[in-house]
Amino acid sequence: MSALPAKPGQRHSVSDWSSNNHQLSAVAQYVRHISSSVRQEGRSLRNETNCTTAWDEGDTSRRLSDRIWDVSRWKETLEGCAQKLDEEMEALTLSKAQTEQALAATAVPLEVSAECLSLRDGRRGLELVTDPVDEELKKEAELIERVQRTLQQHIDKAFEQLCILQEARHQLTADLQNKMETLDIDMLCLSLTNESPQISLKTNPTRIPSGSTTPEEWLQFSRFNVARAQEAMQVSQQMREDTSLSRAQLQNELDAQHRAIAFALRKRKHHEAQAHDELQWQLRNTEAEISELDSDIQRLDADLQAKMDSLKLAHTRLENRTGRPGMDLCRDEVQLGLVGEVQQLEASVTALRQKLSEAQHALQKLSLHHARMSEDLSRKQEALFLEQRTLNTRARLAPAPPGDKNPVPLVPLMNSSGRRNLRLLTQ
Repeated sequence: MSALPAKPGQRHSVSDWSSNNHQLSAVAQYVRHISSSVRQEGRSLRNETNCTTAWDEGDTSRRLSDRIWDVSRWKETLEGCAQKLDEEMEALTLSKAQTEQALAATAVPLEVSAECLSLRDGRRGLELVTDPVDEELKKEAELIERVQRTLQQHIDKAFEQLCILQEARHQLTADLQNKMETLDIDMLCLSLTNESPQISLKTNPTRIPSGSTTPEEWLQFSRFNVARAQEAMQVSQQMREDTSLSRAQLQNELDAQHRAIAFALRKRKHHEAQAHDELQWQLRNTEAEISELDSDIQRLDADLQAKMDSLKLAHTRLENRTGRPGMDLCRDEVQLGLVGEVQQLEASVTALRQKLSEAQHALQKLSLHHARMSEDLSRKQEALFLEQRTLNTRARLAPAPPGDKNPVPLVPLMNSSGRRNLRLLTQ
């Protein structure tokens, strides 16, 4: 019987088989040990990362809450400061408008002062004097011009301060807008969770954006904006007080000058009226004297003519008696009487002619002086008329009665803000 054929392939011994089984068991045990270690470490890592993540998320949420509180506090501070700034801007604008109205109100007094000076320049002759009224009117014109310059300076300063306040308000508005947007962003971030649909991975989220600032710079910026606004408001408040005080002082000066001119005008008109009445009285007396003197001149002339007739009679008698013949041509008492009569008549005629000449000369002087007084009276009447017109012109500055419902006249005046038609302030 023949042997069975052997299968091809490598044959191993029992020892090799046992070694292989032992090795497989050892490796399996080692691998399980390694796997167990990895599992334990994974569990530990999961617990640790979960705790860290939860802590970090909680810490981030807390920091977001703190940041939101800080930003909200500064937002409220900025809003409060902005509100006060708006109120101050409104107050300064009102003060500026009142100053502009006060400036516009000086246009009529200056016009009235110039018109009064022009009226009084219409006086003629010796009535055109530089009296206290002229001095007070010129003083008023200079005062009004100084008031206008002062008020315009206050208006210009208020305009410049308003620009500063507006710039500070712009900075506050920009800072406030940034903080509102920051609050919206931070509150959105605080509301996000792991289940929020808006979350996703971003490219390089840990980068530092350009223009980033430090917390100190952020705080300093807001503090600077608030401090700048507060300083501008303090300057504006002081400016309003100064402007109000200046307006009151200037108005008091104008009122005092107005009263001084009114007193000087009344006093001057009273003196002119006295001089006018005195001159009228002198004219009446002079006219009466001229009338009496003219009557006396007529009587003197009549007496002179009568004396001339008597003289002619005496001359004729003497001349006729020279024709007596012979011894009858003697110087008898008749002849002596006629000679004495002629001498007396000639002396009377000479005296009458001299007195008549003196009377005519006195009448001429009286007539000339009467004409001069009449002309001066005419000038005084014109001066009184001009003084009355001046008083009537000054009456335009009188305060309106309490019940007057008429609208206040408008004065076209351009101001720094470009507004026109400012209403005049009532006194």
